[in-house]
Amino acid sequence: MLEKVTESPDITKKQFDALALELHPGLLALQQRLRAAKFPAIIVIAGMEGAGKTETLNFLLGWLDTRSAHVQAFRKETDEERSRPYYWRFWRALPKKGETGIFLGGWYSDAITGHALGRTGEDEFTAELEKIKAFESALAGEGALILKFWLHLSEDEQEKRLKRLEKDKDSAWRVTKKDWKCLRRYDDFYETADAALAETSTPDAPWKVIHAAHPHYRNIEIAKAITDRLERMLDRAPAPKNVPDHPKPRTVNALRSLDFTKALAPDTYEKELAHWGARVAVLTRELNGKKRSLVVGFEGTDAAGKGGAIRRLTQFMDARDYRVVPIAAPTDEERAMPWLWRFWRHIPMRGGAVIFDRTWYGRVLVERVEGFCSKKDWTRAYGEINEFEAQLAEKGAVVLKFWLATSKSEQLKRFKLREATEWKKFKITDEDWRNRDKWDYYEAAACDMFARTSRPAAPWVLVESECKLHARVKVLRTVAQALQKALE
Repeated sequence: MLEKVTESPDITKKQFDALALELHPGLLALQQRLRAAKFPAIIVIAGMEGAGKTETLNFLLGWLDTRSAHVQAFRKETDEERSRPYYWRFWRALPKKGETGIFLGGWYSDAITGHALGRTGEDEFTAELEKIKAFESALAGEGALILKFWLHLSEDEQEKRLKRLEKDKDSAWRVTKKDWKCLRRYDDFYETADAALAETSTPDAPWKVIHAAHPHYRNIEIAKAITDRLERMLDRAPAPKNVPDHPKPRTVNALRSLDFTKALAPDTYEKELAHWGARVAVLTRELNGKKRSLVVGFEGTDAAGKGGAIRRLTQFMDARDYRVVPIAAPTDEERAMPWLWRFWRHIPMRGGAVIFDRTWYGRVLVERVEGFCSKKDWTRAYGEINEFEAQLAEKGAVVLKFWLATSKSEQLKRFKLREATEWKKFKITDEDWRNRDKWDYYEAAACDMFARTSRPAAPWVLVESECKLHARVKVLRTVAQALQKALE
């Protein structure tokens, strides 16, 4: 892509001011329209050292309403960030719907710099670009407008600019040893940047390369590009209304093949609970020393005993090291962000554990069956979930997903017991009965989910929960064995 960059014309201050009289008010008006829209604008400013990235950022802040435009600049990872997957820091920094997030370098800086300076090999660089594409695809799938600008300079222009800045006593501080090191490796940066831009310039997140030798031209071109893309996005036709999806049961049905006769006698249960609970207690205390964490998700049919299984698991864990995160309908804050954001925000640090009571699989279950999202949304969610879980495992998380299952007749029995028991009545709602009417649809959606998202690093474990004692021990045993294997 970079070989196509042509030298920019030099726009005078008078020409710039004349263009600004038209562009600036229009851009502000579009930003006000964006505030009422259901998508965010994400602007990435990257480029060669000395190309004026910070100056461009300051220019945009001077033109935009900063009440709904926020800057995100990243230095070296903090200890908190290093102990979580790399993209955790970017998910946390995303703008809400209606707002603008300006990322200086963003998720490209480390990938390009690391490869250009020889810190990462070709395979690792390629893998990083794939993660970038997956990340941007997930954001675009949620409706985000992504604008990426690469500010380019030739080698001679980069050297002249650095020397000019260094000679000026008021700007000499801006030139660092890293800048000169990058100049000496100009060809490496050029080749790496060119490969990165070519691979990650997609229809949903295209790159615009701008020759940045002349600041006035650079700023006007960026303002024009933002105006054009934002206007087209705001004027696009509304998405069609979502409709429920009612999948047919699979011929090979993992849930119907479960043996619901599995049970434990109370005395055996107490012994097994104590044994596997003790193993969980010891192993979870070793997570930090081994640079590992634990992420456990619970899903299943209503009244299958998820809460009881979670309580038996956590009673053997140090309360300082774990959190239980109950997932219900998204809040207003969560609806204003990409759907996976509310799960990324709870990812534990190294040594910690998070247990999700209901999970990110709601998108391919309740949201699919009830029509809370489009077919396009829940279909692409399988890939986004696999990528999410792969990043957790890559960073050292032990990822386990439990589906607690009962027969339909056992569920009815438990529903009636809840209605008849004063202190259990809060557990049964009209929604539970409505979901029961769609048993076959939810069963089929769950089987699709198992087939598409069970991976060695993040397996689904189906738990026969007709006998709650059996289910609780199976969960504890599975967690203990997975921790043992990972920590070895």
